[in-house]
Amino acid sequence: MMLQGAGTRIGQWTSRPRRAIRRLSERTPLRVKLITAMLALVTIALGAIGVASVYVLHSYLTTQSDPTLKGVFSRFDPDNLAGSQAGYLWADGVQNLYAGIQPPGSQLAWPDAPMPGIGNSGHARRSLPTLPTSTGWAGKDAVLVTVPAQSGSDTWRVIAQTYIYSAVSASGSTQQVTGTLVIATDLGNVDATIRRIAYFDMIVGAVIVLVLALVGVVAVRANLRPLDEIEETAEAIADGHLDRRVPERDPHTEIGRLGRSLNTMLSQIESAFHAREESEAAAHRSEERMRRFIADAGHELRTPLTAIRGFAEYYRQRGGLVPHWNRDEQAEAAAPAAGVVPPGVSRFARGGLTPDDLDRIMQRLEKEAARMGLLVEDLLLLARLDQQRPLARQPIDLLSLAADAVHDARLLAPARTIDLSVQPGAAFLVIGDEPRLRQVIGNLMSNALTHTPDGTPIEVLIGSGTLDPRVPDSPPAVTLDVTDHGPGMTPDQAHRVFERFYRADQARTRATGGSGLGLAIVNSLVAAHGGVASVRTAPGRGATFRIALPLAPEAQGGTAADDDPDADESGEGTGGTPLEAGPPADADGRVEEAYGAADEAGEDVVTFGTKVRGGPPASN
Repeated sequence: MMLQGAGTRIGQWTSRPRRAIRRLSERTPLRVKLITAMLALVTIALGAIGVASVYVLHSYLTTQSDPTLKGVFSRFDPDNLAGSQAGYLWADGVQNLYAGIQPPGSQLAWPDAPMPGIGNSGHARRSLPTLPTSTGWAGKDAVLVTVPAQSGSDTWRVIAQTYIYSAVSASGSTQQVTGTLVIATDLGNVDATIRRIAYFDMIVGAVIVLVLALVGVVAVRANLRPLDEIEETAEAIADGHLDRRVPERDPHTEIGRLGRSLNTMLSQIESAFHAREESEAAAHRSEERMRRFIADAGHELRTPLTAIRGFAEYYRQRGGLVPHWNRDEQAEAAAPAAGVVPPGVSRFARGGLTPDDLDRIMQRLEKEAARMGLLVEDLLLLARLDQQRPLARQPIDLLSLAADAVHDARLLAPARTIDLSVQPGAAFLVIGDEPRLRQVIGNLMSNALTHTPDGTPIEVLIGSGTLDPRVPDSPPAVTLDVTDHGPGMTPDQAHRVFERFYRADQARTRATGGSGLGLAIVNSLVAAHGGVASVRTAPGRGATFRIALPLAPEAQGGTAADDDPDADESGEGTGGTPLEAGPPADADGRVEEAYGAADEAGEDVVTFGTKVRGGPPASN
């Protein structure tokens, strides 16, 4: 248990420094860690190289004197040492050699008397080597060792061997003493050279480390600049600038691949963010349209229901039909209406309704019920189109439908000028549901008749062009334009004209008629047939509503309009409608004269309807 407790405490003591070092590393910037690591490695490398070089050089220079020492030692005669007395030295100033006998338990020392031997005269005394004081430390065989000086920082190279010599004791007797014969050479010059080299290595290493520190700071800052740019880009994106991107680098580098990956990720994030914004905006718009739709539908349905309820309450409050009705009572009841009320007679006092009153009430109820039925039928039609209910699919001659619609409009408004123009040289066959296409053209004609003053001419032009001028290489299509010369619409009105229950007359008066569903039905039915509905208008310059339906495959070979079986030699189409040859269309299928009058005054607003979900429904 004690060992476990001790191990736990040791683990705690060692874990604290590790955690501190880890926290310090986490708080240290990357560039600081890179520069520090580089300088630490360079310093360690330079230190290792310096120490190794100094050690090798010192070893080399130290051993250069070994052959001389060995040669002198083999030839040396200890008798030269003043009768082989311990403590005496022999010095050779030429070869820088010193010889002597080390007494047991003591060091070599300079004698007080002049030194005997060759070359001793005038020789400078130096710090002698420090030798081991144990008896027999050198052994019987000569050994080479390097020892420090007794004072100073120099070293000596020594060759030594155990030596037995005779010594006179204090009592005058002679005895054999085991000492050490030593021959040494001073390595002061070698040590000085090594110190100078070491100092030089340290100075050069410090300069190298300083230069590398400066170069490293510049290099690391330059190489980490892309990361700074990534950081700046991230901050800009965090501030809402989603279009910012990381500067492109060489894709063969790590920074280049990282930047490319980040830009790809940022593009996807921006697309997703914009898609989310568009989805939220679409949801808000859909919610707003739904609220407006509910409000408009409630208003439109409330009007006939209010009338029906009012007439029913009126009938109930009057007590129903007058009993025992006769002509005299009818005349008497008609007197107050004419402003003549016989004395003592009151129509309301007698109570009840006349048959004429009841007929008027029933007629109003029938009209309001029919109006509400039409509204409900329109709503059901739009609901079926939203659910992509299949339509009948058969070849339809759009010219015949247009001629019938113009003929019907002339009967409804005989005082108006309603012309039908046909672009020659093409067949106008489409694939679709004939009753629904008749409803489309009828709604366009009704819209032109309703929303323009009496006497305003209406022009209908049928021709060929492209399905959608906004799409490159759009397929060929049959186009039908209904142009009026009424007040036109503002850009905001034009952009909302195909919305359900939208009417330019926000007062909802019955004078302009309609529930605001006619053009919405046109747009939905045209989209259900794979076509495009659009309007071109400007304030004070009328409006041109265009529908473009895909040309039937069998008509894409081109059939001359003069060969149309519905047109006879007199130029009358089905229903006796006179046909006037229209001008040719331009490259994108637009008939310039159809918009010519409006183009002279300035730029018109062109608005396209929206497609039904999922495109046109499948055929049966």
